[in-house]
Amino acid sequence: MTDRELDVVGIGNAIVDVLSHAEDDFLVEQGLAKGTMALIDTDRAEALYAAMGPAVEASGGSAANTIAGIASLGGRAAFIGKVSNDQLGGIFRHDIRAAGVKFDTEPSVSGVPTARCLILVTPDAQRTMNTYLGASLELGPDDIDADLVGNAQVTYLEGYLWDPPLAKQAFLKAARIAHQAGRKIALSLSDPFCVDRHRAEFVELVKNHVDILFANEHEICSLWQVDSFDAALQATRGHCEVAALTRSEKGSVILGNGEVHVVDAVRVGKVVDTTGAGDLYAAGFLFGLTGGRDLYECGRIASLAAAEAISHFGARPETPLAELVLAELG
Repeated sequence: MTDRELDVVGIGNAIVDVLSHAEDDFLVEQGLAKGTMALIDTDRAEALYAAMGPAVEASGGSAANTIAGIASLGGRAAFIGKVSNDQLGGIFRHDIRAAGVKFDTEPSVSGVPTARCLILVTPDAQRTMNTYLGASLELGPDDIDADLVGNAQVTYLEGYLWDPPLAKQAFLKAARIAHQAGRKIALSLSDPFCVDRHRAEFVELVKNHVDILFANEHEICSLWQVDSFDAALQATRGHCEVAALTRSEKGSVILGNGEVHVVDAVRVGKVVDTTGAGDLYAAGFLFGLTGGRDLYECGRIASLAAAEAISHFGARPETPLAELVLAELG
């Protein structure tokens, strides 16, 4: 793969997910807010891991999941993120390359462990995430490959990058390079608590730097500090070229080209695990967009990808997404 062939390059936290089933009572005992993501330190990570039940390890990270999804759809993708030369780092590196993603970021040499996210999935398929960022905190401006970013149609950034200072600098450097090359910047707001932490800066980003915005209903309401989705929809108008706003089983609403498209969710037999639904929605949408599809078609591909994500345990596709899209949409 040459850099000039890239559809999307993603920049994000390189994380290995540790997934385990849990009852609601366990969340209460551990003082966890159901359905959210919390940042934890080393001691808390070790204590929570010890208390969890049997777990499955799988490569994750929001932007990395999206990029793996784009590759599964047949897109040409690359990822920038930091891991260590440890066991989990090896798992992450192998998995993302095996998915067909270009990944050449130099590993950390500080000895800080690779990041991991302890994910507790309750019987209602909600996921509660506790993230130890580890080596991913060392991602900085020097890790941004200007040729990679400049030669990708879209650079996709996760809102979680705004937490560590060095990653924020990397984020801004990538945005400058992309726009100087006439490319697009896409941003996922990631999590309502992430929005709460960085609201003023996110508003400035959305208004002045972001071309394509992804957010769920809670995140977009938090961004504009409004109580209804309709109010958030109106507040979003005109601030970026395209906004794709997801509403779980209600589907999604896409703003762009002066139009509003309402896209139904794709039904699944049983919702097993909502981990990665938003990530794969973004994958489907960006795959469609970089492939020249109209916004409504992009939303349909995104909904198909999200439905695949919630039909099984874990955030990466189990069925090649290209096959699903071909079967449903041609």
